[in-house]
Amino acid sequence: MIIDVAADPAAGITSAVEALGRGDVIAVPTETVYGLAADATNEAAVSQIFDIKRRPGFNPLICHCSDLEMVSEFATLDPVSLRLADRFWPGPMTLVLNSNPGRLPSVTTAGLTTVAIRIPMGFSNGLIRSYGRPLAAPSANISGRVSATTAAHVESEFGDGVPLILDGGPTKIGVESTILRVRENGIELLRPGGLPIELVEHAAGLQVSAPNLSRKVLAPGMLTSHYAPRAMVRLNATRVEPGETLLKFGDAILPGEGACARVFNLSPEGGLEEFAAKLYATLKEADDAGAESIAIVPIPDEGLGLAINDRLRRAAAPRTLTLGELEQAAVRNKEAR
Repeated sequence: MIIDVAADPAAGITSAVEALGRGDVIAVPTETVYGLAADATNEAAVSQIFDIKRRPGFNPLICHCSDLEMVSEFATLDPVSLRLADRFWPGPMTLVLNSNPGRLPSVTTAGLTTVAIRIPMGFSNGLIRSYGRPLAAPSANISGRVSATTAAHVESEFGDGVPLILDGGPTKIGVESTILRVRENGIELLRPGGLPIELVEHAAGLQVSAPNLSRKVLAPGMLTSHYAPRAMVRLNATRVEPGETLLKFGDAILPGEGACARVFNLSPEGGLEEFAAKLYATLKEADDAGAESIAIVPIPDEGLGLAINDRLRRAAAPRTLTLGELEQAAVRNKEAR
């Protein structure tokens, strides 16, 4: 069932609260991407998310809360994290915090002593407030594939596998949240996202650094191959090969563009926000059109471009994790607990 929550938010919340209370997994819109949501405190319901998404069990989920009072029930906010929360929540920022023991099932946190938490904007915030408990809500897509930015994307990906889809229209930001963890010597960026790190550094007065990816998977989106369409992806294209599908940024004409199978200009005026909002939907459209190879022009690696380039690099990475790679990731997490 699909409910248009833009037209009737009350009906959407009523149906969603009932479904969540039954232990169902539902699809909800957020300002970033659509999420597959379940009661974060319900072990059986959260386990269904992993099954539906075909998601590795060592990859932790983000818990979405309605306000700081709810956050404090499940995690401890250090002073810097609290400063960031006051500045950027509700919004596209996730903080990895020390979890309060016994409050969440281990399946939600992948057995870690930390938990990734976000307070979203808009309809999803009102839903969580009405439900009264946090929602575990990773992106509404098969693990590793392109994230959903419309209800139609969710329906196409899962069909009847998700009993309730709440249609809030196209998502505003179009890429996932920025994931951060506060350390003694600064702030660690675990995943670039909809909140530019320049704003984080200005608000916190601290430098944001890249994580040690060889240590463990602390948060979603840290696997090498992720956010990938079926078609192969070629980055930083300065010319186009015959038959390729081209994703453009700006109005420059590339050599070979006339022989393209198809051209998508995500932002003729070169706006990173516009490009990000259209990226996942365009990758899906190219896939649906039968693209075999997608060439993407260089994107500035600043502001929101940091998140865009992160997603594009993962989309272009080798697609299949070997059994050994999965085992190594699981071992790293076990050793880090």
